[in-house]
Amino acid sequence: MQTSAPKIRIRPAQYDDIPFIYSMVKALAAYEKEPDAVLSDITEYYAAFESGLIQGHIAEMEGEKVGMTVFYRTFSTWKGVTLYLEDFYVIPEYRQHGIGQQLFDAFVDTARQMGCRQTKWQVLDWNEPALRFYEKNGAVIEKEWWNGKIYF
Repeated sequence: MQTSAPKIRIRPAQYDDIPFIYSMVKALAAYEKEPDAVLSDITEYYAAFESGLIQGHIAEMEGEKVGMTVFYRTFSTWKGVTLYLEDFYVIPEYRQHGIGQQLFDAFVDTARQMGCRQTKWQVLDWNEPALRFYEKNGAVIEKEWWNGKIYF
């Protein structure tokens, strides 16, 4: 007897998805060994989403939310319009079903539909599964640029 593959649906994030997105960002921060680094609160997420500052996708498997992306449009003075992938997370027990690939493909498709010249994101140097995933998708992982920040 053959079992059918789980039904996966990728859809644009909606206002009602903000609590799920916020919880996934916190889960991602914990995974990245920075559980206390999320200083923004959910009201900022609502405002950013409502104003169009951020967008995203939601992955559902069998009707349950299991992953998400958060991204925004920006501009590179060298390359042009860019879609920046701020966060990308699939709940660990739902990995290995192709959900991450479908979410990433939806992000890339959105960038193309928006007329972007490139996509960008950050990945931690110790996150080997993520590095392999991005390289498998043809990404260039820049190792010569360092991040600069000023916290207020």
